[in-house]
Amino acid sequence: MINISKLYCDQVTPGDWLRYGAQGSGEREGEIVPKKASERRPIVVWNITRSCNLKCVHCYNDSGVLKADDELSTDEAKIVLDDLVKFGVPSVLFSGGEPLTRPDLFELIGYAVERGMRTVISTNGTLITTDTAEKIKQHGVSYVGISLDGIGEINDKFRGVSGAFDRAVQGIKNCQDAGVRIGLRLTLTKKNVQDLESLFGFFEAENIERACFYHFVPSGRGGTMANEDLTHAQSRKSVDTILAKTRQYKQAGKTTDILTVDNHVDGVYLYLKLKQEDPERADKVWKLLTWNGGGMYSSGVGIGCIDFHGKVHPDQFWWHYELGDVRQRPFSQIWTDTSNPLMKGLKERRQHIKGRCRLCKFFDGCGGSLRVRADLHFADPWAPDPGCYLTDREIGLDEKKKAELERKGEIFQMPE
Repeated sequence: MINISKLYCDQVTPGDWLRYGAQGSGEREGEIVPKKASERRPIVVWNITRSCNLKCVHCYNDSGVLKADDELSTDEAKIVLDDLVKFGVPSVLFSGGEPLTRPDLFELIGYAVERGMRTVISTNGTLITTDTAEKIKQHGVSYVGISLDGIGEINDKFRGVSGAFDRAVQGIKNCQDAGVRIGLRLTLTKKNVQDLESLFGFFEAENIERACFYHFVPSGRGGTMANEDLTHAQSRKSVDTILAKTRQYKQAGKTTDILTVDNHVDGVYLYLKLKQEDPERADKVWKLLTWNGGGMYSSGVGIGCIDFHGKVHPDQFWWHYELGDVRQRPFSQIWTDTSNPLMKGLKERRQHIKGRCRLCKFFDGCGGSLRVRADLHFADPWAPDPGCYLTDREIGLDEKKKAELERKGEIFQMPE
């Protein structure tokens, strides 16, 4: 995650303790502020069910009406939670499908919270009634992330169900009325990028305290809409808009927390802008970016995934590669087993990265960005991230370095 509010506007935000090792920025009693990003335990995205009441066109795991016939039972799930607590996982994010369709969700949340773990619900928001919002509050859920990909009909086309937007908005209001901390999750594509101004207007009108803009990853059902991914020029323009609107919020005294997700290049792009606008501030931001390490300490290190079959993956988009099964081995053992070549590589990725990413002068701040996007595009997890929209000149890739890549067979045709 690239916290635009923190990096671009110097705003103290929840999560700084984990993202940048900053004391006094949201950590709770007993939580250990990491000294190094490489030492962080993973936040676990747990797709607790396949069942979903919507039909989102960009779903990364192809969820639907029917649940998987081998979803973990309540007792099996509690055994997993015991292991996650013992392993020191800072937070478990209950996702799906739609997690609110799982009857024992609140029993599992209560079990985790009683053991001191932060819990998050990732939901489409359409099932959050007033009673459900009260249950979320009563069970001590730390945060609810609600997916929304545009205003009105634009969102409904993404979701595949008419009226999804209105029901999600009502779910947002119900959470706010119950005192539940919420935020929005939005995936940037050609279908909605022109709607950014309207979205920021919506954040303001509805008093949204947090919004995360995800760069598209063509996994699962999303693989059928790869042509909806932004061009590099569109990515730059959308990030420009996000930066400008975040700064406007800050100048207006608003504390809305704005982030981008799944493309650590955004942090470098932000840094390059600050070098022109405020060099002193830029130096401080670079220290934060390099402490965090970007992609270097994300998939396979600081974030992991358990799917609704009990399989473990390096992140929630990497379902085509299994690291193990929690029915056969605890998550903690799977996660620390570097006999798996992908897991070993993700924990030592600087030694494996190829192409322009390897020679990029900003590698320490970006860390090669999102490895699964490289794997999906080039069938090679160590290839350059095709989502990088920085030019060769910006990353310091001169003719001499290009010649080196050609000699080593590391030329990858990047999309435009």
